[in-house]
Amino acid sequence: MVERLRQAGQMVRALTRTPAEATGLPDDVEVVGGDLTKPQTLAAALDGVSAVHLLGATGHDHAPLRTGPQIMAMAAEAGVRRLTVLSVGEEGELEQAVRDSGLEWTFVWPIDFMSNALGWAEVIRNKAEVREPYAHRRTASADETDVADVVATVLAGGGHAGRSLIVSGPEALTPADKVSAIAAATGREIRFTELTDDQARRQWRVEGWPEEGIEFMLHMWATVPETVARVTSAVEEVVGRPPRTFAQWVAAHADAFRP
Repeated sequence: MVERLRQAGQMVRALTRTPAEATGLPDDVEVVGGDLTKPQTLAAALDGVSAVHLLGATGHDHAPLRTGPQIMAMAAEAGVRRLTVLSVGEEGELEQAVRDSGLEWTFVWPIDFMSNALGWAEVIRNKAEVREPYAHRRTASADETDVADVVATVLAGGGHAGRSLIVSGPEALTPADKVSAIAAATGREIRFTELTDDQARRQWRVEGWPEEGIEFMLHMWATVPETVARVTSAVEEVVGRPPRTFAQWVAAHADAFRP
């Protein structure tokens, strides 16, 4: 997303909890320290900023951000006019604070990221097999670069204020469909094996998953709503081109799945 904003001619400031580890960014990107869960650390990040992209979760555990009201108050005081939020897909404290902020806001909800398939990379490299339960579940996963393009376009050019944009790819695929696409892109034979709940539990325990994480994933996959398989027009509406396919995503990341 940083690169997309730079390409649009925008000056970019990147917020991180660990500025010393923020390597690899272009020299013209300003890196500042701060933590969304600690609003008192955000004053320097917001100073002089006209548009903000905000994450709706606090980190790797995907816990909802609880400091929305304080952040919105600071953003308004700093002169921020436009806001995009990478939403977790549910209405909560943050979403209500954004709606009440008086800013020009847009929620962006990716149904799922194609890059989540990288979680299979090691097992595909080593064993050429993916083993998971609930093989019938279908998701219209979005290429993460499409999501970045949507956010950057809204931040840089405005429009779509007051909307919740559900971002998808152009097709709904099962896990087996995705494995087949990876096999085609890498020229390898890769198996997909569907597990029962008990088989999944045993496998994930061996892999070191906590019990609550195992039960959460089984419940989530058993109750996948039909909405995650719906293909939307958000990418084409905002960016002006069709969303990228999973096959295109795999072609760009094929080396990750090769031994």
